[in-house]
Amino acid sequence: MPELKTLTRAQGANQALISHEVEPDGWTLSFADEPVLVKGFRKMVRDDEYDVAELAVTTYLTAKEHGAKFTALPIFIVRDFHHGKTQVLADGPVRTTADLAGKRVGVNRGYTVTAGVWARAALADAGLDLSSVTWVLSGDEHVATYVPPANVEAAPVDRTLEEMLLSGELDAVVNAGIENDTVVSLLPESAAWDSLKETGFVPVNHLVVVRDELLEANPGLATAIFEAFAEAKRRYVARLQDGLAETKQDRSFLRFTEVTGQVDPLPYGVEANRAVLEKLMENAIAQGILTRPLALEDVFAAETLGLEG
Repeated sequence: MPELKTLTRAQGANQALISHEVEPDGWTLSFADEPVLVKGFRKMVRDDEYDVAELAVTTYLTAKEHGAKFTALPIFIVRDFHHGKTQVLADGPVRTTADLAGKRVGVNRGYTVTAGVWARAALADAGLDLSSVTWVLSGDEHVATYVPPANVEAAPVDRTLEEMLLSGELDAVVNAGIENDTVVSLLPESAAWDSLKETGFVPVNHLVVVRDELLEANPGLATAIFEAFAEAKRRYVARLQDGLAETKQDRSFLRFTEVTGQVDPLPYGVEANRAVLEKLMENAIAQGILTRPLALEDVFAAETLGLEG
């Protein structure tokens, strides 16, 4: 069978694909050895390195607006809450989101990183005017032609966000994942579950894209890939339902099912995710990442628009 060079990170929802228990009909997935997933993102965005690739959602949307030659399938293999991803000094002056107005906040990697978009959105929902903050990036953007807003700047190349927070050069950091007793989350964990009860969804982080050249030359390929990922995910969800939760993410998904009553914490398909995608685009526009909303029918491969998984 023809091979598709594929970028993805091993996790519960795609384990059956990586083990080749499940394959797209008529194709086989050849998985790239890319230890640092975000480096693979850059290769896909800048060089079309892979045939099939896991990609952060706002990275994809930004790339699409800038003329990317690949198209997404509505396969959302990574979801997470980001309310707790903004960290501050435990004994520092920042106690509430309002305290961040006029301050400097570090952002892990680029401004368009999806986790950062959702984390800033949580701060905005808590009352912060995001334009009042100077956002300090620890890396550059995957989409080289993207230009961030004027209140975004680069951190010194020889300094980490943790060092800058601990020294007082930054007032908070987003998505830095600092493990230090002197650093705490600004928003409580309960904020994520309050959001879930209000919206009914867990924010999407990553989806799957396929090179346009392949999609155009192979009608049915998008459907075959979608169905394979959906079957792998169904097997994972079945294990969760059997109580086989081994990781923090597994346990988070189980709690999702308990809070919402929904059996599947990882629904695939456009319609099942329309609300969360439209909310993400709304946030991306408000944060100066996208210039306009993109129609979902233009964002996803045409033959997958009616699929559910």
